[in-house]
Amino acid sequence: MKELAALKSEVEQWRFLDSRAEAAEELAALAIEEHDNSILGTLAEELAELTQSVAGLEFTLALSGPHDRRNAILAIHAGAGGVDSQDWAEMLMRMYLRWAETRRYRREVVELSPGDTAGIKSATIRMEGDYAYGYLKAEKGVHRLVRLSPYDSDHARHTSFALAEVLPQVKEGVDIEIAPADLKIEVFKAGGAGGQSVQKNSTAVRITHVPTGIKASCQNERSLYQNRTIAMNILAARLMEREIEERAREMVKIRGEHVSAEWGNQIRSYVLHPYKMVKDHRTGYETSDTDGVLDGDIGAFIDAFLATTVGNGQ
Repeated sequence: MKELAALKSEVEQWRFLDSRAEAAEELAALAIEEHDNSILGTLAEELAELTQSVAGLEFTLALSGPHDRRNAILAIHAGAGGVDSQDWAEMLMRMYLRWAETRRYRREVVELSPGDTAGIKSATIRMEGDYAYGYLKAEKGVHRLVRLSPYDSDHARHTSFALAEVLPQVKEGVDIEIAPADLKIEVFKAGGAGGQSVQKNSTAVRITHVPTGIKASCQNERSLYQNRTIAMNILAARLMEREIEERAREMVKIRGEHVSAEWGNQIRSYVLHPYKMVKDHRTGYETSDTDGVLDGDIGAFIDAFLATTVGNGQ
């Protein structure tokens, strides 16, 4: 019912613009017939408003994928490079949390693996809000950082990599079936902050899908049941993503198209030295406001990516 209401609202917006366009066309025809130039200014304003409204609705077509309206699961993984890459992964996590905050999304870090010296090795975040997956899918891929390393005594320039994995939140039993016999469930004590009850009791959960080897874990909640539920949600999302990728590979075989690998092929570079620049390699969009971007101002990058998907008919 929620999906139906959203679709009805979308259709009504197009129909409303259609009726406005028809009314403007009739008014223009009447002005031409009666040689009345007094309403040309009104027609020009209406045309400008209609053009802007249509452009805005056309952009929403980039968010018309089967899962775009859903909540998202964002996983960040540090790449090779030791402490610098782990620090970069934490910077990315903060960037996305700040972006979600500006959009008033509910956000929750459900799994976090601290780095050896600083930063993080990995983190999993649930993002809840309208079109969370539709927007965040633009961030899926490898992110590259170039800077003077604060962890190098020689202050040499380092290049670090981190991977952003973005999944739509799915429902077990509705979007995908998981056989209980295929699961290996491990329970252990949570690490890090969280209070005495979290530390003393075995509430953290790690679930492995044995046939594929795909894993998911959660240790953020105090309840074993809550952690298990969240871990199952993450596992279901990763399994569905795997299924979607397999279907895509089958279509590639049929069509004979080339699909580039995701890991090792960065989508965006963040250069802090010798100059300041953030550039998206897929769209060509760039900005010198590196501080703003790292503080969560990534809307322009997402919009640029989504605009290319509309232009390509995706």
